[in-house]
Amino acid sequence: MANHYSDHPELKFELNHPLMKRIVELKERSFRDKDTYDYAPLDYEDAMDSYDRVLDIVGEISATTIADNAEGVDLEGPHHEGDRVRYAEGTARNLDAMVKAGMNGMTMPRRYGGLNFPIMPYTMCAELVAAADAGFGNIWSLQDCIETLYEFGNEDQHARFIPRVCAGETMSMDLTEPDAGSDLQSVMLKATYSEEEGCWLLNGVKRFITNGDADIHLVLARSEEGTTDGRGLSMFIYDKRQGGVNVRRIENKLGIHGSPTCELVYKNARAELCGERKLGLIKYVMALMNGARLGIAAQSVGISQAAYNEGLAYAKDREQFGKAIINFPAVYDMLALMKAKLDAGRALLYQCARYVDVYKALDDIARERKLTPEERQEQKRYAKLADSLTPLAKGMNSEYCNQNTYDAIQIHGGSGFMMDYPIQRYYRDARITSIYEGTTQLQVVAAIRYVTNGSYLAQMREFEAAPCSDEMKPLQERARKMADLYDQAVAYVKEAKDQELHDLCARHLVEMAADVIMLHLLVHNATQSPELFAKSARVYANFVEAEVAKHHTFVMNISADQLSDYRQEASVAEAE
Repeated sequence: MANHYSDHPELKFELNHPLMKRIVELKERSFRDKDTYDYAPLDYEDAMDSYDRVLDIVGEISATTIADNAEGVDLEGPHHEGDRVRYAEGTARNLDAMVKAGMNGMTMPRRYGGLNFPIMPYTMCAELVAAADAGFGNIWSLQDCIETLYEFGNEDQHARFIPRVCAGETMSMDLTEPDAGSDLQSVMLKATYSEEEGCWLLNGVKRFITNGDADIHLVLARSEEGTTDGRGLSMFIYDKRQGGVNVRRIENKLGIHGSPTCELVYKNARAELCGERKLGLIKYVMALMNGARLGIAAQSVGISQAAYNEGLAYAKDREQFGKAIINFPAVYDMLALMKAKLDAGRALLYQCARYVDVYKALDDIARERKLTPEERQEQKRYAKLADSLTPLAKGMNSEYCNQNTYDAIQIHGGSGFMMDYPIQRYYRDARITSIYEGTTQLQVVAAIRYVTNGSYLAQMREFEAAPCSDEMKPLQERARKMADLYDQAVAYVKEAKDQELHDLCARHLVEMAADVIMLHLLVHNATQSPELFAKSARVYANFVEAEVAKHHTFVMNISADQLSDYRQEASVAEAE
């Protein structure tokens, strides 16, 4: 029987990373739950076995139930009935399968009905689900919103909402509005406190809300009258049971058809404040978005894996000129690069997830006791590393996802343009990954400060000093030379002291950083498991060496006096 987890040993390799020992130690608090919950692990090995078993279950559900329903869900889509959403029949079956398997609230403490899993195995589950149906992945993985409620909500809110999510209720994050897409500080949904009702009332419109008819919503709204920027925004919890929010329409989208993307109308919707006033965008949405971006990175890797699988299978089966097309260099070149991008992107994703796990576990411990100076230092270090890698993981994996589905269609030739093969669905689903939860361009904005403050370069130099196999040493040296080119390009842009030039070069510098870091991660993986990663490491080295040279050439040949060539200005006729 197909299994999206056990069929791909690369996943188990990432799960068994040495840092997991520290993550489990922090998450389980000396395995204190073992005497209270019969499913709590007894020790590290028991915890890892639990993660492995759950991943196997999700891998099987994903490769059978969800994958079997995917085509029907894509064709049927959700239904707009009155003011509500009804999922496609296959989506409802998928949700039922995951709930019955106990796969909701995975990261939540056991006292609320969760599994107390780290982010790492949960993110792997998100990848597995997305490999079967990226649209359903949106619905299921939005349970991750509960992390933000757990982090910033009060104990009463924890007790009322978290068990519901663990039992299978769905969530959404209601941020975007018709006039506030990427510019969330322009959000104008009005929140007014009613003394009579004893609660906040929300009024206005939200747009492009994924799973917008969910049971529990986290809502960004303007609580401070007379404000127009981010300082006037707070975060609220809206419970569908309270009523007051209607679905005006379901968007007709290019892909992810199973996921209802809704326009919502709030009319005196009763809500409660989550955390403190005025910190909705400044603090809470930033945390929410970082989690969502990690989720989109996982979704992207899942789609990339599915695209590679389809391309590989078709190339083995399709014959032209008397032999299978996989034997033609033009085809196996594409497949090798697809696999290299997949392996590199996955390595970056899970490196980031592990960093998130360490600092979030320490954050949680800090709610119970004062951290030691060593723990505070550890928390700070891993929070910075996670923050630096999150935009790279989301930005690069979503771009690779689009590239891999494109190449998989190319391998299919004319058949890839037909609706008869699943690759067309992966191609359509992939396109949104580089747009929602912050476009690739916005990931560059988030990442560029780690270029200018030297964080990425410091990570590269640390990787250069790490031990590696004799086989991988030449690649490690090539990565070092790429880092030198990156360092030179960064210095050139900084010395120019021109903000517009800096902004124009930002994507080139960020991609250079990502390229080198991912190569180092593959070198590490290939040192530990050459049978899985050595080929990808060598293919990826050839690819990114050319990419780094390309970006370096662009940066070193651009100057402020050329910016007018790039600006797109209105013509005389348009101006008139």
